[in-house]
Amino acid sequence: MPAFTDTTTVLERHLLLQLGDRIKRLRKAQNMSTVEMAKRVGISRTTLSAVEAGDPAPTMGTYLRVMSVLGVAGDLALLVSDTFQPPPANSAAASSKRTRPQVQVMVTTDPSRHQAQDLQSMALHKEAIRMIHEDPALLGRAQEVLKGWRSQGDSRSDSLWSEWETILANRSWRKVLGRTRRAQELRQASPLPTVLPDAVRQEVLAQIQALKKGVVLGDQE
Repeated sequence: MPAFTDTTTVLERHLLLQLGDRIKRLRKAQNMSTVEMAKRVGISRTTLSAVEAGDPAPTMGTYLRVMSVLGVAGDLALLVSDTFQPPPANSAAASSKRTRPQVQVMVTTDPSRHQAQDLQSMALHKEAIRMIHEDPALLGRAQEVLKGWRSQGDSRSDSLWSEWETILANRSWRKVLGRTRRAQELRQASPLPTVLPDAVRQEVLAQIQALKKGVVLGDQE
């Protein structure tokens, strides 16, 4: 069964990335250092970095605490308030023919950040890692591909490939799933996508294209 059947996987990742970006910008706008922010929230700087990177590892409670310190937790708190309730089945609102509110998430490629491309790269790597967990033989295939690349003697990528040897040997996936410049460079020189079936790569690409056009969240008529 294909791992990707719709845009949900990439969409969720994109929403977290957007949330992390906004949290980071809000912190900087308030002239708050990462040390001060982490101390006020009661978390480590490593956890704060994960939140600002849109990492799914921190709990929703951690995200909420960070947003609370920034003064923007109210928006998220609406989700658990009594005002965020569906109308009764027999109410006028339920029978209304008015168009229901929709939220449209649009992905636009920023040339300076290559957002869509990096989102695609992240999705491909997450899927490759998931498949390696299920079928460890795929790890050996990635190592063989990497060995072939290194035998060609491309000095421009050799330092990255050398690091990849260690990553594959230790399965230290977090090094390549971050949003640091080094993680992006590693993904660009990665053997992991080579283990993916072409159908999976095409589905990830289709998800990215769908997000570029815009995905409507919520009920639709």
